[in-house]
Amino acid sequence: MAFDLNKARGHLGNFKFAELFIEELGWSRPARRQAVSFEVKEEKFSRVPIAELSGVVVFEISSEGGAIPDAKTRAAVYKEVSAHHHENVLIFIDRQRSQSLWYWAKRQDSKILPRDHIFMRGQPGDLFLSKLSGIHFDISDFDLNGNVSLVQVTGRLKEALDVERVTKRFYIEFQQQHIVFLELIEGIDDEYDRRWYASVLLNRLMFIYFLQRKLFLDKGDSNYLQNKLAFMQKSGRDLYYEKFLKVLFFEGFAKPEDKRSPEANKLLGKIRYLNGGLFLLHSIEQCWSKIRIPDKAFQNLFALFERYSWNLDDTPGGQDNEINPDVLGYIFEKYINQKAFGAYYTRPEITEYMCERTIHALILDGVNTRGIPGVVPPRQFASIGDLLINLDAALCRKLIYEVLPNLRLLDPACGSAAFLVAAMRTLINIYAAVIGKIRFLNDTGLSSWLSQVEKGHPSVNYYIKKMIITENLFGVDIMEEAVEIAKLRLFLALVAAANTVDDLEPLPNIDFNILSGNSLIGLMRVDDKDFEDRTADLFRKSYRQVLVEKNRMVQLFRKTTTYAEDLSSLRDHIDEKKQEAFATLNAILLSEFDSKLKIKFEQAIWDVKKNVEGKPVKRPLSIKDIEQLKPFHWGFEFDEIINQQGGFDAIITNPPWEIFKPNGKEFLKQFSDLITKKKMTIKDFEKEQAKLLKDSDIRKAWLEYLSEYPHVSEFFRSAKQFRNQISVVNGKKAGTDINL
Repeated sequence: MAFDLNKARGHLGNFKFAELFIEELGWSRPARRQAVSFEVKEEKFSRVPIAELSGVVVFEISSEGGAIPDAKTRAAVYKEVSAHHHENVLIFIDRQRSQSLWYWAKRQDSKILPRDHIFMRGQPGDLFLSKLSGIHFDISDFDLNGNVSLVQVTGRLKEALDVERVTKRFYIEFQQQHIVFLELIEGIDDEYDRRWYASVLLNRLMFIYFLQRKLFLDKGDSNYLQNKLAFMQKSGRDLYYEKFLKVLFFEGFAKPEDKRSPEANKLLGKIRYLNGGLFLLHSIEQCWSKIRIPDKAFQNLFALFERYSWNLDDTPGGQDNEINPDVLGYIFEKYINQKAFGAYYTRPEITEYMCERTIHALILDGVNTRGIPGVVPPRQFASIGDLLINLDAALCRKLIYEVLPNLRLLDPACGSAAFLVAAMRTLINIYAAVIGKIRFLNDTGLSSWLSQVEKGHPSVNYYIKKMIITENLFGVDIMEEAVEIAKLRLFLALVAAANTVDDLEPLPNIDFNILSGNSLIGLMRVDDKDFEDRTADLFRKSYRQVLVEKNRMVQLFRKTTTYAEDLSSLRDHIDEKKQEAFATLNAILLSEFDSKLKIKFEQAIWDVKKNVEGKPVKRPLSIKDIEQLKPFHWGFEFDEIINQQGGFDAIITNPPWEIFKPNGKEFLKQFSDLITKKKMTIKDFEKEQAKLLKDSDIRKAWLEYLSEYPHVSEFFRSAKQFRNQISVVNGKKAGTDINL
C-alpha cells in the first residue's frame, strides 16, 4: 500500500488518528478498542488503543479535566501504560480534539528520554506527516506469514521520532562547517565583522535552501544553488559569490522581475520577488566593499546540506535526517558563547506552554464581559476551549477586528525567536478556529471580510501569518546575530504557509519589530523634565520632530512593497533620524549616570612594579562609554506602543540567568585550552592566569574586559527602574552579585 499524502493529510487534520494508522500507515486494528480508565497523580485518565503492529500499541490518552497534562504527568502516564504494553506510542488529546501531543520514549542506557511532537487543528500537517511517513509499512515490509519484526517497527519509530539526535548531529557538523566557511572569507579585516558576515550569508543560504526544497525556485529546481554553482564554474574560477549570489540576493529576491536587468533574469531564471530585509545590502557589505569568497566554501557547505532533508511543510520522504526551522534556533543558541551572552535553547514544549497560557488569558480578558445587571447578561469563558466551542458572529467580530490584531507581545531577550514563533503558532490556532467558524455562520459582514482576504491574497494562511508577524510580535536582543536569526525564523514560518510558489507574497518588513540593543539599559520614556538641564525648548522640539518623522518613515517602510533600492534608501533615512535622536537620548542617559547617580568609569590598570592589577583609576563617563553599552531607548524605538498605547500586553521570555561580574575562566579560556577543563583547581587556574597575563596583548584585553563591569553594575544597583531587584535587610543592601 503506497503512502497517500492527501488522504493522510485529511485524517491527520481531522484528528482521525485511528484511520491514519490503519488506512494509510499500514498498521493493524487492535484486538480490543475498549477504553481503560486509570489514575496518575490523583488525576483520572482514559486510554484507548487505536492501532498496533508487532506488539507496539498506539493509544489515545485523554484526561478527565480535558487538558493535555504537563511533562511530569505525561512521564507518569507513560510509566503506567508501559507496565501493560512495553512498546507504545501515546497520543495525548484535549477534550475538544483540537490539540494533540504525540509521545514516544527512547530507551538509552537505562534512561527514558521522551520525544514530544505537537500537532494542533488548523496547523499545516505536511511537516509532521514527513515524520509519520517513516512508520508507514506496505506489503513489501511483511514476510510470507504477514508479519513484520518488532525490531523493525521500533527501529522505524526511532528514525521517525528521535529528532533530537538528528538536531545534535547537524549542529556538530554545522559548527565545523561554520569554522571552515569563516576562514575562507577574505576582504573583512575585523574578526567580529567577519564572523557576523559568515552568519549573514549562512542565514540567506539556509533560507534559499528551504525554498528550493519546496520547489519554489526556477520552475521547481530542487538543486538550484548547486546547479548554478556548477554552471558558474564552467565560466571561470571562484565566480559564484561575486557573479551569481550577489545578483540573486540584490536583484533576484530584492526586485520584481521587470525591474531586473535582462542579464540578471537570464542568469537567475524564474525567481520570485520576496522583498524583506533579508536581501537588503547588509551594513557589513556596505562597510567592506571587497569581500571575496572562493567556490570551495560553498561546495563544502552544500555537501553538508545535501546530507539532510530540508522541510518546511514539504512532501514526506520517509527520512530521519530532517532539518526544519526550529533547528536554526538550536544551532544558534548552541554555537554562540552561551555563558558570555546568557543564550540558552528553550525547548518547544516550554515556549508553547507559556505562550498558550499567556495569550489565551489575554484573549479571554478581551472577550469576557461583566454585563449590566438586569439589562445585559455577563458573558464569561473559563478557558479558550470554552470560547472556541461557543463562537458566534459577535465573538468572531470582536476577535477579528479588536482583540487579535491589537495584541502587542514582546520578548526583550528574544534570541533566535523561540518564544515569538511559539506565540505566532498560538495565534494561528485561534485565527484558524475563528475563520473556520465564519464559513458556517452566514454573517454578511464576516463573510465579506473573509471574501476580501481570499480575493486579495493567494493563501489565507500566508496572509494571517504575515499579519501576526507584523502586528503582534516584537523582540529585542543584545546580539545582532540573534536578531537576524529571529527574522529568518519568522520569514521561514511565513513561507511554510505557501503551498505553491504562486502563494508567495513579498515578505513583510520587520526591521522595526525585531531590534538589537541592551534591553536593560536605556530610556523607557522621555518626558519634559529630561530636558531641564539643556536648551529645553530647542532640544524638546528637535527630538519630537525627529520622533514624528521617524515614525512616519517606519510606517511607510512596513507597508511598502517596493523593491530593495527604495527600501534601502528609506532605511538609511530612518537610520539617520535614529542617530540624531540617539545623540540626544544618550546624552540624557549619560546625565543620569553622571549627574543623578554619580557613577564614574573605573579603568582597570596594571601595576608594573608589583606585576599585579592595580587600583582602578576613576574618571567621568563619556558619550562613547554610553554608546558601547548598546542602550535600547524604548520610548523612541517603540514610541507608539510605549507612549501612545501604554505599553505591551505581555512579555514572554526566557531571560539570561547570569551573574553580572567578570569571570576569569570564561574570558581567559579563549587564550588557553587548559582553562576549558571544568575540574581545574583555583590554584592551577591562578598559575595559568599569571602565565597568560605576561603577554602584553592578553593583559591589555583583560584590563579592558575588567573595566566593562563596575559602572554598569553600579547602574543596576542605583537606577530607579531596578530598585525592586536589590534586597534590603535592616536598612542594608543584601548580597553582592547582580543577576541579569
